[in-house]
This record gives sequence, C-alpha cells and structure tokens, in this order.
Amino acid sequence: MADPPPEATDGPPKGKPRDPYFDNAKYLAIVLVAMGHVWAPLMPDSRAATALYMFVYAFHMPAFIMLAGYFSRSFTGKPAQIGRLISGVLVPYLIFVVGYTLFDRWVNNTDKPLLEPFSLLDPYYLTWFLIALFCWRLSAPLWRVLRWPLPISLAIAAIASVSPDLGNDFNIMRVLQFLPFFVLGMLLRREHFTLLVRREARIAAAVIAPVTLVFTYWVAPRMDYHWFYRSHSAQGLGFTWDYGVIMSLALFGCGLVLTACFLAFVPRRHLWFTALGAGSIYGYLLHGFLAKGSRWWGWYDLDWVQTPAGYVAITLIGAAVVTLLCTTPVQKMFRWVVEPPMDWAFKKDDPAAKPERVPAAK
Repeated sequence: MADPPPEATDGPPKGKPRDPYFDNAKYLAIVLVAMGHVWAPLMPDSRAATALYMFVYAFHMPAFIMLAGYFSRSFTGKPAQIGRLISGVLVPYLIFVVGYTLFDRWVNNTDKPLLEPFSLLDPYYLTWFLIALFCWRLSAPLWRVLRWPLPISLAIAAIASVSPDLGNDFNIMRVLQFLPFFVLGMLLRREHFTLLVRREARIAAAVIAPVTLVFTYWVAPRMDYHWFYRSHSAQGLGFTWDYGVIMSLALFGCGLVLTACFLAFVPRRHLWFTALGAGSIYGYLLHGFLAKGSRWWGWYDLDWVQTPAGYVAITLIGAAVVTLLCTTPVQKMFRWVVEPPMDWAFKKDDPAAKPERVPAAK
C-alpha cells in the first residue's frame, strides 16, 4: 500500500520506510479519540464516563499534535511542501467543513436551509485539527530558528488562555493553546521515544497512569472538563485571568506526562493494527459523522445503552468502527475527499532548469 501524503497523516517522507512504533501510536491514539466521542453523551449520567473522558482528553490530542510536530521537523516551506500541505490538509479541511455542515443541517438542524451560507473560517467539530495543523506546519521554520521555542510557545498559549477577545476564526484559541505540544514535537529526536519504551519508563507509566485515572475520578465532579478543549479563555469559563495562566501550564504538564505514559505503552514491533496507523486520518475525519449521527438519531436513548454492559459495548463498537475506517478499502473509497489529487493545481518543477548565474561584481 502506498504511503499517504505526510501532510495528511504526519507520516515519514515518501520513500522512507515507515516506523511501526509511530503507526502503532497513531492508530491507538485515534481509537482513544473515538472512545472519547462515544463517552461524551454518557457524561451527564455517569461519573465513570466523565472521568474516563477527562483522562483521555488530557493526552490524546497532545499525543497526536506532538507526533505532528515531530514529523514537521523537515518542513521548510519549499514549493513542493507547500503544495502537499494545501492538498493534504487545507483542501480536506474545506471539504469536511462543508460536509459536516451539510450533514448537520440534513440530520439535526433541519429548520435551516441546506444551502444557507456559512463561514469556512469556523471549523466544524473535529475539523479544527486540520486548520490548526495547517497553521502549525506553516510556522515550523520559525520555531527552528528561535533560541527558546518551547518557552515562547508556552507564553503564547498562556496569553491566549486569558484573551477572550481573540475571536473564533479558525478556532484560534485551540491553535494557540495546543501550540506548545507541536513545538515540543519539533524538538524531539528518535532517541527520545526510545527512552520511553525502556523498562524503567514503562514501570513508571504503569504506576502514574492508573493513579492519575483514580485522581481524575475524584476530580471529575469538581472540575469543568471544558478546560481540556482549550477552546475557551479562563474568563469564558467563569474564572479570573490568573487561573488561565496556571491551568495553561498545568494542563501542558499533565498532557506531557500522560502522553509519555501513553507512548511508553505503544508497541515497537509490527502488529495486526500497525498498517492502520497510516490511515488514521481517515478514521479521524470519517468517524465524526457516526459520532454526531448517533446522538441525533437517538441511539443513546436505547434502554440497553444506559447500563454498565451497554457502556462497555458501545465503547467496543466505537473502537471497532474507527478501526474499520482506517482500513485500506475505506481509504480507497474516500481518498478523493481525504487526499484529493491536486497535481493539476501546482506548477511542476523543471529539473532541466538551472538557476540564473549572477555575474561577479567588477
């Protein structure tokens, strides 16, 4: 199977062998994303579902974003890279914003005309990640030349968390508040991930993760889970600005530790689901239609769902569905929207062209 464009999946450059560790990490992360969306409607009636949701949301997107930063280290803004960024990220963003908006009006907001104008600057649901990735990757050359990129990105995130007037265009609040994870990913090297899969790191992760989950169960009724979205300012959540700075740094630290725990558990060898990691962007973009539709169609109102066994069942169903959406047949079926062919839109490099010689000064 040909590797998808790196801009779409944050994979290795074309022609280089894929590392099973990173494909395993991406597959497991997208399964956690789907599970989080499955648990969301259960939270009003279940403290356990709320705790699991908050626990997963503390690190699943940070892990994705950190990997995106890691695979953006070679981005310098060359024409070919810009072209792949447009075709692999920006165009799918536009397609899926339109797709999700029309789906919403067709199934949920049926009182709105299907073709009533809407803004492409307002990411719908999970499409925020695509436009955020577009912005982050464009900024990659900047972070490589700065002397203190991570502290600067943390300062930007903290300032964003106390800036209620930033507006909602391109979900800029999330773009800025999640930025440190992308920058950190750019600073990492392969040996850093190797350290995480050592026996000592896995033992530490095996202690930290369950302790954190128990703590999350305790804190669930006492904390607003919207903090984990990074889509609001502190003032927007009803807190003073100093809470925003503290929570910005605390959430970064929490996300970093739990992401390290997650990556410590990721298998290094090739497994049955490794190849699915290359199609994780398909699972991410497509599962949202079922995640939204399941609520609008009333599936959560079924009696069997509102039981402990039902909670387990729909969690497994969510994992199975997103797994199916990462498979090769689904990729072939939806490649035209997830990875639309855009070669026709860009100039081709002329290998015969030579740079013009600048005459020496006399």
